[in-house]
Amino acid sequence: QVEVVESGGGVVQTGGSLRLSCAASGRTFSSYVMGWFRQAPGKEREFVASISRSGGNTYYADSAKGRFTVSRDNAKNTVYLQMNSLKPEDTAVYYCGATRIVGYDVREVYEYAYWGQGTQVTVSS
Repeated sequence: QVEVVESGGGVVQTGGSLRLSCAASGRTFSSYVMGWFRQAPGKEREFVASISRSGGNTYYADSAKGRFTVSRDNAKNTVYLQMNSLKPEDTAVYYCGATRIVGYDVREVYEYAYWGQGTQVTVSS
């Protein structure tokens, strides 16, 4: 089992940047694929990015490609989401998820067993 806590959200203007962090508990962090998701008011939670256990493979939603970068530091039990060129439509609560499912691009909400409480990102126009 793993517990995760997100941080780094805030209010930023269009075109600005934020870096989200997700700190995980436990000694088995490197055995989990980690994902970032977001949920805007009135919408379903959607996939943003994920990273393999070693960090060697990353996957992105089309909306994130070229602007967001996911990375992890297994020594610090932390995964990051660097978000650049932010747009108002990026406004949402961002969640970090952990899954033991490996072997393919894991991007469905139901495939992630562990979630944090989320961190709010607001992009003003």
